[in-house]
Amino acid sequence: MIEVTQLQKEFRIHQARAGLGGAFRDLFSREYKTVKAVDALSFRVEEGEMFALIGENGAGKSTTIKMLTGILTPSEGDIRINGYVPFKQREEYVRSIGVVFGQRSQLWWDLSPLESFRLLKSVYKVDEVEGEKWLQRLIEELDITSFVSQPVRKLSLGQRMRCEIAASLIHKPRLLFLDEPTVGLDVLVKQKIREFLLNLNETENTTILLTTHDVTDIEALCKRVLVMDKGKLIFDGLLSDLKDRWGNGTEISFQMKKRTRAEQLRQALGEMPCEIEQVNDYMLRVKVAQSEEMLPFVLSTVMSTFEVSDVKILEASTEDIVRNIYSTDREVARHA
Repeated sequence: MIEVTQLQKEFRIHQARAGLGGAFRDLFSREYKTVKAVDALSFRVEEGEMFALIGENGAGKSTTIKMLTGILTPSEGDIRINGYVPFKQREEYVRSIGVVFGQRSQLWWDLSPLESFRLLKSVYKVDEVEGEKWLQRLIEELDITSFVSQPVRKLSLGQRMRCEIAASLIHKPRLLFLDEPTVGLDVLVKQKIREFLLNLNETENTTILLTTHDVTDIEALCKRVLVMDKGKLIFDGLLSDLKDRWGNGTEISFQMKKRTRAEQLRQALGEMPCEIEQVNDYMLRVKVAQSEEMLPFVLSTVMSTFEVSDVKILEASTEDIVRNIYSTDREVARHA
């Protein structure tokens, strides 16, 4: 569905000189510097994938999305999406994609969403019978029936966002771009949107690219994550692999029936690389690297050696991991 090869985008930015004299000289000769917003970006996406593109502000996400949707022309590199080169075949290409930008609306402010949907059907030359059937499904599954005939200006943010998603899917695109689709929404509306997107992907095999700062969206919807930093792709893989690479490991808390010392636990676990903390006479914490082998070994060893009354397992959340990636130790994390 998506093939991106060595994609680059550079911008020339005016460097203003300091002071009144500098401003005067700028009138006659300007100084510029070249900023590389996207640097040698390459990745492939199969049809039907749901994946997230994440990164700090200024990491190059928005520039990348604008090139993928055909709004910007790359400085170098190749993009081919669904058989099209977006910036060269834009008119044909946009008929195969849907786009939702959280901060920009494709609905007419003084019209009802339903009237906007009818206009969009005409713009995209959607078949009347099939289009009406598809529209009714969108209205029902997004649960917008009760307000779809009200003017857009009277809708709440959550109501409008569900209508925006419906509008982006009027022409039944094979690829959907979602930029911060749940920002500012309450928990129930977020859940409704997530359930709809999962069902859309399952029933229609729609490829979905999600850019968001809400890590709960990523956990609920995406198995694959792409992480950008300073224009470069620093990670491309499964969410579980992201946790393995940048997670703080897994913490296991053991509540013992008898007094147990950390030395006893260390003796039982042998040379296994782990940290052991004595919380009190009856509680100990063991911190291990996140791996499929270590956790079962620690659990089985401790449970078979000691009398345990309770066990709690705490894994690093995706939010903690994203914070780790963009911490002050970024360079260390990148080369880990």
